[in-house]
Amino acid sequence: MRIFLFLFSVFSILCNAQNPVSGIVRNAGTNKPLPFATLHLSNGKTIIVDVDGKFAIENTNDVADFTVSYTGFQSQVVALKSNQKFYSIKLVEKTQELNELVIGGNPALDIIRNTIIYKDINNPQKKLNSFQFNTYNKLIITANPDSIRGKIDTIFTYEKIGTRFQKLDSSDFKFKKIIQKQHLYQTEKVSKIQFNKKQGLKETVLATRMAGFKQPIYEYIGLKLQSYSVYDDKIELFETKYPNPIANDALNYYNYKILDTVFLGNRKAYMIHFKHKNQNRKSKLEGILYIDKVSYAIAKSVYRSKGILDISATNVLKYYKEDDIWFPEKNTLKIVKGNNKNDVKILGETIKFTPEENLENDDSGKQKKSASDFVYILSESKNFETEFNSPVQIKHQYIAIDINEDAISKNENYWTPFRKDSLDIRSMSTYSTLDSLVSKEGYEQKIKIGRKVINGFIPLGAVDLELRQLIKYNNYEGFRFGLGGVTTDVFSKTIRLSGYGAYGLKDDGFKFSLGQSTRIGNFSNSWIGISYTDDLQEIGSTIFDIDRKRFRLYDPRPFNLTTFYSHKTSKVYVETKILPKTESVWQLTQTHIDPKFDYTFLAGGNVYDNYNLTTASLSIQWNPFSDYMQTPSGRIESEKKYPKFTFQISKTLPGILGNDLNFGKFDFRTEIEKKYLDGQKTSFLFQAGIAFGDVPITHLYSISPNTQDRDAILQRLNITGKNSFETMRFNEFFSSEYVALHFKHGLRKVKLFKKVNPTTVLVTRAAIGDAKNQNNHTGFEYKTLNAGYFESGLEFNNIYSGLGLSGFYRYGGNALPTFNDNISVKLSFVLDLGF
Repeated sequence: MRIFLFLFSVFSILCNAQNPVSGIVRNAGTNKPLPFATLHLSNGKTIIVDVDGKFAIENTNDVADFTVSYTGFQSQVVALKSNQKFYSIKLVEKTQELNELVIGGNPALDIIRNTIIYKDINNPQKKLNSFQFNTYNKLIITANPDSIRGKIDTIFTYEKIGTRFQKLDSSDFKFKKIIQKQHLYQTEKVSKIQFNKKQGLKETVLATRMAGFKQPIYEYIGLKLQSYSVYDDKIELFETKYPNPIANDALNYYNYKILDTVFLGNRKAYMIHFKHKNQNRKSKLEGILYIDKVSYAIAKSVYRSKGILDISATNVLKYYKEDDIWFPEKNTLKIVKGNNKNDVKILGETIKFTPEENLENDDSGKQKKSASDFVYILSESKNFETEFNSPVQIKHQYIAIDINEDAISKNENYWTPFRKDSLDIRSMSTYSTLDSLVSKEGYEQKIKIGRKVINGFIPLGAVDLELRQLIKYNNYEGFRFGLGGVTTDVFSKTIRLSGYGAYGLKDDGFKFSLGQSTRIGNFSNSWIGISYTDDLQEIGSTIFDIDRKRFRLYDPRPFNLTTFYSHKTSKVYVETKILPKTESVWQLTQTHIDPKFDYTFLAGGNVYDNYNLTTASLSIQWNPFSDYMQTPSGRIESEKKYPKFTFQISKTLPGILGNDLNFGKFDFRTEIEKKYLDGQKTSFLFQAGIAFGDVPITHLYSISPNTQDRDAILQRLNITGKNSFETMRFNEFFSSEYVALHFKHGLRKVKLFKKVNPTTVLVTRAAIGDAKNQNNHTGFEYKTLNAGYFESGLEFNNIYSGLGLSGFYRYGGNALPTFNDNISVKLSFVLDLGF
């Protein structure tokens, strides 16, 4: 198993998991499944069947028979037979109900109402002033070897002269041999969870281990598989949120039914089945709540979401008599194949599924499956050393997950006490096998290189070579060739040098930049630096200083640009993450601006064809809803949540360092994004800016136009940009104040042919703005956005080998007189580097 491929398509082997003895419980009258029926095994254990009435008994060595019971039905005793692997059980309905529960109407509703009323009293985060505990989590990707047939099949072709060997199928045999010795993958973690009412909840990772890696991939450690609390307004399972069955408005979403009354520990609990009212809804939750009969607290919960993924989550709570509270003790989450036939995206990776019709069981237990169809993901957590209302002081509470410096260096003796089986042969073999494989194949180094390349660099030891500087093209410089780089921690952990040099063939001009910065804060990743740049910049472009330039081998918009200005910029700056959930850049710049086109600007009674600017600016990226993880190598946004906000304010400083113009600018941006498990995605971008004072054309807003001023549609054909107006001509509009909206909804990928899998994106954009003091700009004519600007269109991306096609239409007050002039046809290209 190639661990490198697994890490970048980690869920591509997700399929359904079965067990040696399985079955289904049905209503004898209707033949419909009975969800969450109870199986009482002869060895004293209890099993709850799933939402489809299906069950599995993992180990039958000490089980002679089992009793199946369901509220309103006659119980049935089933004897196990040595040669039978699948049991179809049909229960007969009876009229008798639980007398103690039937009062009139649906008693389950009264129980749920009381649970909702008392949930703040029972919720540990509301009832307790503070708590802390340690937890051990183990996540494995594995399969039950007993479920796999594992025989070598041979195929013969019968001919007139006899039989001829044609094929030997040993894939299942090999897979079973591997899975008998080891898991496919595993990771372990020991954490301290702390909470107090003032500071909230925080996780500190004390130890972590990921098979095959000396330094774990921290993004996977921060992965949130399920909600911590059963009292949250939304129940989260693997990046999808569902209404909590005990939320204040839960009765609008769910139907409830009492299945039984059971004992959990020494306390009696109602067993309530809940099911979403709208069964046509793709994202729905079903399960069981075990509700304490006295306090109406949640004692145990079972959640099941069966859709694209089949996810089962169980939360077990323990009753603490002295504190009169049910508190989380352990939880499990299991992910197997759902009912999807197509590839889907989740966590940025692709899952490939086998069609559902090839995976179903019949009553005889016959299955049409390959070995990989038995693979599943299992995450188990166990809490220990729990303390209530003891003094808990949380450091850096805005960091959701803090990984200790020595977390990755714990020896084997540290881990042994946490494991259920001290021998744990399969787990130990998993570590030794994958550690050896990853080391031999150099996968860890390949991942590091892959991460660098995705961000636009090639690592060369002490220096990272910057790929984006190698080659560019625009109508002013023509082809531009360059070389740039930045030093790494190998060179120095406190000093960073950066720079580039580039030459344009058409303008015969050399451009360069040099910079040096010094780290002044480790935890906040704060740097102070200086730089000098002599280069070109597109006029009217809005640049947020906080933005990291995304790496693209090509940048299509500049292909058609002709209007640039030259700038020679000296800069002093500080970049830091010291403010909670922010990144910020504070800088002071001195710039000489020289427009490379016919232009003069009137300001303060003076006429300028070039000018000096001394500017102070602050740029902040604020992600208030995101969760952050502090690792030994830096801070990571472990869970991206929206909306996100970006602010930037800049102001020239009259009379300082020869500044010629007096103006200021305020820019704002907010982003919202919603991803769905079936691969769909909705994104919304709101951007606005206002410039005040004597603002030259170079610093006004052009809001990213991206089409040429030509008559024929095909003459305007070019490549789509990112959040650009695809029907707006270059240099057509400039604004001193504007508001722009971008809306996109990407539909699920459609498989038409083997290599033709287009993604359709619905796009709408709108903008409105104004331009003050137009008469002060000479030699450059432009229009305003007073009447608004609107365009809509369709993108068909990744039609074939990354190529796509899109079309847009311009309408509204600024629509052009000729119909064809309002149409823009574009190409798109997505490069898959395979990382």
